Amino acid sequence: MHRPGARRTVVVTGANAGLGFWTTLALADSGDHVVMACRNRDRADAAAAMIRARVPAAELEFVELDTADLSSVTRAADQLRQLERIDVLIENAGIVHVPARREQTVDGLELVAATNFFGHFALTAALLPVLERTPGSRVVTLGSLATLLIAPKLHDLQLQTGYLGPRAYAQSKVLLQSFGFELDRRLAASGALVRSLVAHPGYSISGRTPRVPTVNEPSRAKRFRDNLQAPFTQGKHRGALPIIRAASDPSPPRGIAFYGPKWMLKGDAVLSVPASITTNRDVAAAVWAEAERFTGTTFTL
Repeated sequence: MHRPGARRTVVVTGANAGLGFWTTLALADSGDHVVMACRNRDRADAAAAMIRARVPAAELEFVELDTADLSSVTRAADQLRQLERIDVLIENAGIVHVPARREQTVDGLELVAATNFFGHFALTAALLPVLERTPGSRVVTLGSLATLLIAPKLHDLQLQTGYLGPRAYAQSKVLLQSFGFELDRRLAASGALVRSLVAHPGYSISGRTPRVPTVNEPSRAKRFRDNLQAPFTQGKHRGALPIIRAASDPSPPRGIAFYGPKWMLKGDAVLSVPASITTNRDVAAAVWAEAERFTGTTFTL
């Protein structure tokens, strides 16, 4: 629970752009100490400068993290475990504009799944001891409406065959969302007090997002195109609202806790109903087992 007057420590992956930037800005404005876990120091510093221009008292720090590189995840986790507490871990980093052809990471994992899911799976396992010693802590993973569009290829989570960019993105979000719900079940069964919540941003696009130098600078043409979709889209500053609510809700529901825009694609943050495939326990068990195998990670619950 976010106690009035208490400074929380919140780790946000991919905090320098998009949803991560607006989430970080809101949390810093509320008085949280935010650790910006990002791939690029220069971009993180530029984003931090924009946040401090709006919130002069913002308490921010940087940790280098590339979720597509398991050695980077290990190094970042080693640093983050030195923190006295982690009240919230927000797993936001990800690839939205996916490659047209299948690409592999340095670890031999399919790039989109590695960036959006496998790296976060390994990071969460590594940081669980810090979360467990922090009263009221929680993990917030980012789901997507794309989870409504496909059933995952459980026999081929790496998409060795039949790779398509949209499928890679949607499947990675099914994996991450499924993991978020399964983590909450396993934490509850173990008696741990850590919660795992999931949030999705609706249909949030950069052309409807306020301009922020070095962070969001869409062209006039993109703004024009994106604003043609205004009836069913919103800016990323609005898409961050469900994430912020999941991070700060003083009384998240027991069991499935899934936050999204009121009108599914846009609107204020409310409790929502997730895609059924992501709450299926058989699917979750298969995803979890494969994630442990692919990352060499074992959760201690």
